Amino acid sequence: MSHDSRRTFLKTTSLGMGSLALGELLARDAGAAAKAVQDQISQGVVQPLHYPAKAKRVIFLCMAGGPSHLETFDPKPKLAQMDGEPMPESVTAGQPIAQLQGQQLRCWGPQTKFRAHGKNGQVISDYLPHIAGIADDICIVRSLKTEQINHDPAHTFMNTGTQISGRPSMGAWVNYGLGSESDDLPGFVVMVSRAGRNPQPIASRQWHSGFLPSKYQGVLFHSAGDPVHYVSNPAGVTRSRQQDVVDTIGQLDRMRESLVHNPEISTRISQYELAFRMQMSVPELTDISDEPQHVLDSYGVKGADGSFAYNCLVARRLAERGVRFVHLYHRGWDHHGGLRKYMDICCNATDQPTAALIRDLKQRGLLDDTLVVWGGEFGRTPMAQKKGSNSNLGRDHHIKGFSMFLAGGGIKPGVTYGNTDELGYNAEENVVHVHDLHATMLQRLGINHKRLTYRYQGRDFRLTDVAGHVVKDIIV
Repeated sequence: MSHDSRRTFLKTTSLGMGSLALGELLARDAGAAAKAVQDQISQGVVQPLHYPAKAKRVIFLCMAGGPSHLETFDPKPKLAQMDGEPMPESVTAGQPIAQLQGQQLRCWGPQTKFRAHGKNGQVISDYLPHIAGIADDICIVRSLKTEQINHDPAHTFMNTGTQISGRPSMGAWVNYGLGSESDDLPGFVVMVSRAGRNPQPIASRQWHSGFLPSKYQGVLFHSAGDPVHYVSNPAGVTRSRQQDVVDTIGQLDRMRESLVHNPEISTRISQYELAFRMQMSVPELTDISDEPQHVLDSYGVKGADGSFAYNCLVARRLAERGVRFVHLYHRGWDHHGGLRKYMDICCNATDQPTAALIRDLKQRGLLDDTLVVWGGEFGRTPMAQKKGSNSNLGRDHHIKGFSMFLAGGGIKPGVTYGNTDELGYNAEENVVHVHDLHATMLQRLGINHKRLTYRYQGRDFRLTDVAGHVVKDIIV
C-alpha cells in the first residue's frame, strides 16, 4: 500500500469511525432525552401525592346546555302547588336572570313524577329510569351554585374555575398534576355528541391547557371517520418511513432544545412521538367490534355513530388503558321551550349509556378508582319561559341552585346531599360551589387543591383560584 493510499485509508476510516461514534452518542442522548420527557409526562408534578388517592382517573359527563334539576333530581311539591302563580318577588328581587329579565315571572311545577329508588330511597325523576336503577351507586348533590349565567362563560367557569378565557381546564390541571398512565394515548381525551334542542357550540379552549405546557391539553376524538385528524398515514407513506421522519425531527428538536432550553420543544418532541404511537393505539381503541354483544346492548351502541352511547363505551376503554381524564360533552340541554319534548330526547340519548358506563366500570373493578361526574354548566329556573300550553314552555338559565351527581372514586354511594329552597331557586342547605366541586375532585385524586399551582406572570395560579373547600360529607 502506498503512502498516499495509507493516508487516505486512515483519513476516511477516522471519519467513518467518528461518524459511528457520533451517531451512537446522538442515539444515546436522544434515548435519554426521550426517557426524561416520557418520565416527566407519566409522573406529573405531584410527587409524592398529597393524600392517599382514592381515584386514579376522572370521567366527566357534561350535559351541555344546562339540564333542569326540577325534572331530574330535585322534586319540589311546593313549586307544583304554586304552578301558574306569580313567583314571589322576595325570591327573585335583585337576582341575575338571563332571558326572563323584565318579564312576568310565574311558577312552573316539575313536569314529571319523582320516585324513591335504591336502599336509601334516592328520589329520581321518571325521565331517568336507567340512572334510577343505579341509585345505590351515585351521590346526588342538589345544592350546586355557579357564577356565570350564559353558556360559554358558564362552561369556562365550570371547566377552569374562572370566567376568564385562556386559563387551564380541569383536565389539563389533573394531567399536569398526575401525568398519564398510558404510553400510547393522551392523558386527557374529549368527545362530543349532540341530540336535543339548540345544541350550544363547545369551543376547544374549554379543554385547553392555558398557560400550562401544551402537552397537558385535551385531545378531541371524533366518533366518525378518523378518531383523530391525520392519525392515518397518507397514501404511499409506510410506518417505517414515518418512523424515520419522527426520529429525525426528534433529533433536530433535541439539538435545538440543548441550546435554548425551551420546554415547548420538549413538548413538541413528546407529542410527535405520542402521535406516532397513537397511529397504532387509537384505531384499536375506537374499534368496538371486539366488545361482546351484551355489552353493546347495555350501552345501546349501534356503532361509531357519534352518539353519547358510543362515547361512553369508548370512555370505559380509555379508562382501562390508563387515560387520566375523559370529558364527554352532550349538547342539546338548552330547554328554553318545548321542555317536555326535549327532555325526552336528551334523556333517551344519555340515560341508558350513563347507567351502563357506571355498571360496566363497577363490574370490571374500575369504579372504585374512577371518579364519574354528571351535570351541566348550570340548572334551569323554577319559572316558566315562553307562553302558551305546557308543551311549548321551557325554563331559563339558572345559577343559584342546581343538581349534579358523582359516583366511584371514594365518593359515598346511595346518598343525597344538600338542598335548594322549597321552590328550587336558591341552594340553601350544604351549598356546594363549583370551586368546592373542583377541590373535592382533586382531593379524591390525592391532590391538595391549594398546593397544585403554576406560576405565571408573577402569580401562583390554581384551579380553585383563592377559594374552594373539600366536601367532606360526601367522601368515604
